[in-house]
Amino acid sequence: MRTAPERLLLRLEWRVVRRLDGQIQGGHRTVYRGSGIDFSGLREYIEGDDARYIDWNVTARLNQPYLRMFTEDRELTVWLVLDRSASMTVGAPGRGKHDVLTELAIVLARLFNRGGNRIGALLYDSATMRVVRPGTGRRHALRIGAELGRGTASQRHGTTDLAAMLEAIVRLARRRALVIVISDFIGVGDWERSLLQLARRHEVVALRVVDAADDDLPDAGLIVVEDTETGEQLVIDSSDPLLRARFQTGADEREARLGAGMRRADVPIHRVDTTADLTQVLIDVVVSTQRRRA
Repeated sequence: MRTAPERLLLRLEWRVVRRLDGQIQGGHRTVYRGSGIDFSGLREYIEGDDARYIDWNVTARLNQPYLRMFTEDRELTVWLVLDRSASMTVGAPGRGKHDVLTELAIVLARLFNRGGNRIGALLYDSATMRVVRPGTGRRHALRIGAELGRGTASQRHGTTDLAAMLEAIVRLARRRALVIVISDFIGVGDWERSLLQLARRHEVVALRVVDAADDDLPDAGLIVVEDTETGEQLVIDSSDPLLRARFQTGADEREARLGAGMRRADVPIHRVDTTADLTQVLIDVVVSTQRRRA
């Protein structure tokens, strides 16, 4: 009898991974510089550099010491930062934001594993933080899926402290890595400062999972609304034009702040709608990431 993560991974391997095969393989030319075998260019010698890599021919021609640079061949470590807060439960049954996050995490883990890379995961909400240390192989992708299946929506509570979530991965990822943050980015905290700190050391990509219910107020008269992060309930008149305008303004301002903060940190952000084709989303992410590294 297969476990739930095994059934999900098997389905995703047939529906998504096989279609994406070749999109990532060999596509993560490392950003590290070192003493590998592929020559990548020259730069001026700086005091303290290893003199063994001085290009004496160029140095003689320019009368200035120049160092030969190489692309270092080393495995890539990938960290998945997974938002497990209450707001991630929004959406249609079986296709809510958490379901999409789970599929993204398992597919990314499997794809990067197939390239021989190490994948770790940080599962975060306001009450708990769980860590899956970097590992390789199909069983490791299944372990991440199993961790995502632990706990229920009712056990998730509190407003997401986005800054604390990003600071947690700063502490965990000691060596330079590719960090993929999967979240709806609904929360509090000075997350921009934390993101800048993270992006200075690592390559960071943000996948923002969204659902129509995040920004859409139905025109249905008196309704009860609940803040999924705090549990607070209010009765509102959803037909009130002033209320609808304020709601839309708030949504637009949140969108603008998020985009501006990501641009300042030079972090690409990809919008992933709960109704989107997962394969096309991941192709777009891979292509844009490869283009930035070129």
